[in-house]
Amino acid sequence: MESNNWFSLDWFSPERLKAFEYEFPMAFYAMIALPIIYLLVEWLKSRFSPKVPVAFRGEGIGFQFSSILRFIPLILLLFSALLMLLALARPQQTNERVEQWTEGIDIMLVLDISESMKIQDFTPNRLEAAKQVANDFIDGRFQDRIGLTIFSGEAYSLSPLTTDYKMLKNQITDIDFKMMEASGTAIGSALAVGTNRMRESDSKSKVLILLSDGDNNAGNIDPETSAKLANAYGIKIYTIAIGKEGKVPYGKDFFGRTRYIENSMDVTGLKNIAKIGEGQFYRATDNQALEEVFSIIDQYEKAEIKETRYKNTKDYYDVYLKWAIVFFLLWMLTKTTYISNVLVD
Repeated sequence: MESNNWFSLDWFSPERLKAFEYEFPMAFYAMIALPIIYLLVEWLKSRFSPKVPVAFRGEGIGFQFSSILRFIPLILLLFSALLMLLALARPQQTNERVEQWTEGIDIMLVLDISESMKIQDFTPNRLEAAKQVANDFIDGRFQDRIGLTIFSGEAYSLSPLTTDYKMLKNQITDIDFKMMEASGTAIGSALAVGTNRMRESDSKSKVLILLSDGDNNAGNIDPETSAKLANAYGIKIYTIAIGKEGKVPYGKDFFGRTRYIENSMDVTGLKNIAKIGEGQFYRATDNQALEEVFSIIDQYEKAEIKETRYKNTKDYYDVYLKWAIVFFLLWMLTKTTYISNVLVD
C-alpha cells in the first residue's frame, strides 16, 4: 500500500478501509453525527425563518432536473467534511516483527549402551526406548547446545555440543551395541568424558543427563570423583536409573520362548552422583515412566526465551486529507456559481 498514488479510487474500497488500524476511531462517531446535525439545522431554519410569499407564474410548478444542481455544493462540502474526519481518525498500518532469542543451555546426554541395555522390560528394549525419548527431548529444545556421550566398558564422545539437532538425532538413531567392544559399565569414565566436553563452555547453565541401568564395574575413574569434577565446572547432573530389578525378559531361547535373567543396579551410586552434581535422581521402570522423567527435566531446564519486537507504523491520513482538500476546493468553486442559485421557472 503506497500513499504516493493517492488519486486512485482504490483508497475507498471496503477492503482497503477494513485493512487499516485507526488511532482515533472516535472520529467515526462524528461522521455519523454530521448529517444529523445538518438536518437539525435545516429543520430549525425552516421552522423559525420568516416566510416570504412568492407569486407563481403559469399553471403550477413543474419539476426540472436542473433544480437538483443546487445540492451539488452541499454534497461536495459533505464529502470534504467526511474525508477530513476520516483523516482525523488516522488510518495506518503496522508491521510488527518479533525476534526470539535466548542464551541457551548446554546439555550433555550420557547414554549407557552396555549389554544389559538389551533387556526387554522396555519396548522393544532399554536402549531403543532411551534413544526415542532422547530424540523427543531434543525436539523440545530451543537454541540449546546438546552433546552426546556413549559408554559401556569405555566411554566415547559421539557428538560435541551443537545446535544441529537434525545431525544429532541421526547420530542417536544410529547408535547400536556394536559401537563399543569393551564389556562392562564405565559410569565414572562416561561422566569424565562428558565433563571434558563441557568444561570450556561459558554458558550460564550446564547440564549433564546420565542414563544407565548398571553398576560401575569398568573404567579407571570412580563415579563420585567424576561427579565432583563436573560440579567444580558448574555442571548440574541428573541421573536416571532405567529398568526393573529382579527377573526381567532378555531375548528368546532355542525354542522361541522368552528368556529371563536376574537384573540388579546400583541405585545408591546414581543417587550419590546426582547429589554431588546438585541435580536429581529418577527411576524409570517402563517406557511411559522414562518419557515422564525426560519431560520433568525438560521443564526444569528451560532457558528464558526473550522477545524483541520491532514495530513499523505507516500513516495514510494524508491520502484522505488530500481528497478532502480537493472536494473543499470544488465546493468553493461551485458555491459562488449559478449552480447554487438555480431556480425553477
